[in-house]
Amino acid sequence: MKTKYYPLILIIFITLTSLKGDKPAYNLFNIKGKPVKYQTLLNDALKADVVLFGELHNNPVCHWLQYELTKDLHASVGKNLILAAEMFEADNQLQLDEYTAGAIRQRNFEDDTRLWKNYTTDYKPLMEFARDNNLKFIASNIPRRYASIVHQRGFEALEELSDEAKKFIAPLPIDYNPELPGYKGMLEMTGGMGSPHANDNLPKAQAVKDATMAYFILKYLQQGTIIIHYNGTYHSNNFEGIYWYLKKHNPDLNILTIASVEQDSISKLTPENKNLADYTICITTSMTKTY
Repeated sequence: MKTKYYPLILIIFITLTSLKGDKPAYNLFNIKGKPVKYQTLLNDALKADVVLFGELHNNPVCHWLQYELTKDLHASVGKNLILAAEMFEADNQLQLDEYTAGAIRQRNFEDDTRLWKNYTTDYKPLMEFARDNNLKFIASNIPRRYASIVHQRGFEALEELSDEAKKFIAPLPIDYNPELPGYKGMLEMTGGMGSPHANDNLPKAQAVKDATMAYFILKYLQQGTIIIHYNGTYHSNNFEGIYWYLKKHNPDLNILTIASVEQDSISKLTPENKNLADYTICITTSMTKTY
């Protein structure tokens, strides 16, 4: 019996036809809520000083697009690309430097660094990309033990820390605007100041993270470089959080923000998901999670 082989062009045509309109995982929208192509986002990212990539921590589409955007930026700017992430704390910068330089083994790096539980699936590809291409990777976040102090006792408690500890935090005193909608919203989620469960230190703990991430981004930003920073989308939504601190210190900075949302229908953004960022990744709610 003779086996039947289809020409390659026919196989490609069948594949593309079957994929057309078939359950897209995400759509990309600009700030006006208009659907755009990935290339448009990439072109704008190449013009930025800082790209704040807001992710949903357990969403694989976010992590895949982070990797793709990082890879494509590197293809254009090479060593002028710097990676940075909320998921690494500033006092682990030495470990990141040693690992990306090839000075220590993977096992030692992973044993000695406080890694998130989804590191292997979601952030390790970015770390390995930095290592393979000898790129700087910034541990931008405040050590969680110091953020916890703020949550318990407010900003004032940071003044009690040693000078060595303060190296891993944005310079004190922390500039803080409690009227920013993002911080007010966090307080309202606990019932507002009239609630017995309210803690006005909760948004302060968020703010010290935002301020510290902005501080370390600015510390390493140089003329001609692009820093792509990976953070939870709440840290940069509505041009607040990290964005607000960056602009406060350098109003002329060209910052591109990316937000991530989930919706049952991804054909258009719902009203509450509009105007979150320069670009919004809208992902179907049925997308599987990494944890």
